[in-house]
Amino acid sequence: MFSPSGPEPERFGAAEGFPIAVPIRINQPGDPPDKYKIGAYSHYDEIHPTRRIARAGTPWTFSRAPLDFRYGYKGSPSSLIDYLARNPVTGLLVAKDNEILFEHYQYGRTDRDRFNAGSMTKSITGLLIGIAIAEGAIKSVDDTAETYVPGFKGSEYGRTPIRDLLHMSSGVEFWEDRDDNCDLNHLWNDMVIGGLVSKKGTIGSIVQFNKRIAPPGTRYFYASIEPDVLGVVLHHAVGKSLSDYFQEKVWEPIGAEADARWLLDAEGFELAHAFFNAVLRDYARLARLLAHDGAWNGRQIIPREWMIEATTVRPTDTYLTRVSPLFGYGYFLWLLGGARRQFALLGFPGQRICIDPVSKLVLVQTGVANTVELWPLWSALSEQFSHA
Repeated sequence: MFSPSGPEPERFGAAEGFPIAVPIRINQPGDPPDKYKIGAYSHYDEIHPTRRIARAGTPWTFSRAPLDFRYGYKGSPSSLIDYLARNPVTGLLVAKDNEILFEHYQYGRTDRDRFNAGSMTKSITGLLIGIAIAEGAIKSVDDTAETYVPGFKGSEYGRTPIRDLLHMSSGVEFWEDRDDNCDLNHLWNDMVIGGLVSKKGTIGSIVQFNKRIAPPGTRYFYASIEPDVLGVVLHHAVGKSLSDYFQEKVWEPIGAEADARWLLDAEGFELAHAFFNAVLRDYARLARLLAHDGAWNGRQIIPREWMIEATTVRPTDTYLTRVSPLFGYGYFLWLLGGARRQFALLGFPGQRICIDPVSKLVLVQTGVANTVELWPLWSALSEQFSHA
């Protein structure tokens, strides 16, 4: 289903055809003005340099089935169409295993648009770490980053174990929630547009943050730089770009139907913390892979042991049990509370992939604002399929 409009269309630039605005992130990594959000987050690979991740030689195809679903919100019954009418969502897809149950696009977006994943990219980086460990390119999550990257030697990030980087618990000082995102802005300016300004390079941009304020593995603190550290570790460990590694190990095996694109920094490394871009159904294929704990039609692509470890908080890591009112934290994956094991990939400002491994139910959303209504929707949806 395709809609030419959506909630508050004029706010989001409908009168100008949802403009893209190139470039929108030269001075800082903040949100673009509202009127550019629809265009920007569905054409991000036209704004900055990216590397192509080729679609599969033989695409795998979902079948389709109808979805009969209603949920309660603020005391009234609602449908998925009601949800879309209230929230600035560009794409919404619900699938159960190999069946798409609902697929809808708003604001003139289509199933051929590549949507920016935002920080869901962090989760992709974590999955690649798991594959690299299974293949022996990385020996253990207990190894430190400097084991694989000589340029990290002697730095605090270099001395941090991979496991603690995956948990965003390095203990190295990096702030995203004060002083107008000063550290994230600084990292962006040095690493992404650094070829024009600082010329520090990828590693130099990272190791300048070199003050430890807590022992590794003792406190969670969201820091986008930590997947960037692991992106460099991956590149050195596997000897190829993250895009090529992802295409070989995941994108081709799951039968992706379209090319994806991954944003590059000034030195040509993929930015491991954000800005992967793909069509909605390919995100659903990735979600289906995770719902099967890394298996795809009988082939184990990501080790099941890794998926369990990545979505489980050990008794010794109780500080990860509730890192926000709604979530615990695993290996760059958000853990939903409750008796059922469920987890999610989250990206700013409205990118969501929700996964229930028991029922093989997944939800994929792209959008341009945080949608708090999604969580009661997902709770009701997963409850409906809890015995299916």
